[in-house]
Amino acid sequence: MQTLTITRPDDWHLHLRDGEALTTTVPDAARCFNRGIIMPNLVPPVVKAEQAAEYRERILAQLPAGSEWQPLMVIYLTDNTSADDIADIASSDFIKAVKYYPAGATTNSDSGVTDLAKTYTALEAMEKAGIPLLLHGEVTDADIDIFDREAVFIDRHLVGLRQRFPGLKMVLEHITTRQGAEFVAQGDVNLAATITPQHLLYNRNHMLVGGIRPHYYCLPILKRDVHQQALIRAATSDSGKFFLGTDSAPHTKNNKENACGCAGCYSNHAAIELYAEAFEQAGALDKLEGFASHYGPDFYGLPRNQSTITLARDPWQVADTAPLGNDTLVPLAAGQTLQWKLQS
Repeated sequence: MQTLTITRPDDWHLHLRDGEALTTTVPDAARCFNRGIIMPNLVPPVVKAEQAAEYRERILAQLPAGSEWQPLMVIYLTDNTSADDIADIASSDFIKAVKYYPAGATTNSDSGVTDLAKTYTALEAMEKAGIPLLLHGEVTDADIDIFDREAVFIDRHLVGLRQRFPGLKMVLEHITTRQGAEFVAQGDVNLAATITPQHLLYNRNHMLVGGIRPHYYCLPILKRDVHQQALIRAATSDSGKFFLGTDSAPHTKNNKENACGCAGCYSNHAAIELYAEAFEQAGALDKLEGFASHYGPDFYGLPRNQSTITLARDPWQVADTAPLGNDTLVPLAAGQTLQWKLQS
């Protein structure tokens, strides 16, 4: 196979940041995707519908001429999110979900939820309105090993949430473990998961063996090979429960390469090529279209895209660095050769 044409994909988990960063992140997001679910963990976070509208306008101002890409906005769930806040979201035509971060779990999550019980009023309203809950599925207890935080979250919180709110659509985002893949696969129709390119292509050995490689550091953190293989099986299973979400998260080179480097991998410079790499390595290129282009909109109740993109077998080397607004970042797979390239 020398070319691969698929329905234009969407990115169901994306960090664009704000300000000057948008001059890089928005064009990169629009290069192959038609829509993107935009994470709300800015400083301050996007907690109200009007804030989402203002952020959306800043994003659209950086959209390349002629692009039809659309940002789908998300509200940040807090201990104080009210039923009225959910009503405001439900009346919007561009806010599509609410995001749960446990307080302190990842970048700019200090305003996150301290106790899930405090959000039940909001979750009940979301269940009635048909608004999905997007979950950063980790606990943050200091006594729980960082490599176990996703599995503990499932046992301690997600099982109960599914029982209490069976009609609430939930996306367990950027799953990283065998337990996560199995729980979603065995769950009901209102439970799905996104999977990132880094968790399909790499495991913790890539990050730690032979020296610390900070540009593979993300949260949830890369796990063992056995978990990576479970994610590959899930992504290539042709199940509508698993779909593309890059979790592309830009940080400057300096903020990654220091004594306390930030968590996040930037992948939107080559997102669909990275997924094609992973699917080809698994012998499952024929499954890429469903995962990348069909199952996300199906779960969100949105139409599948009508346009297509074409990838060609054309080996190319990812640049060592790339601009981030007026600064510099190191993209995922920097310096590596990818086998597939998006055709303009």
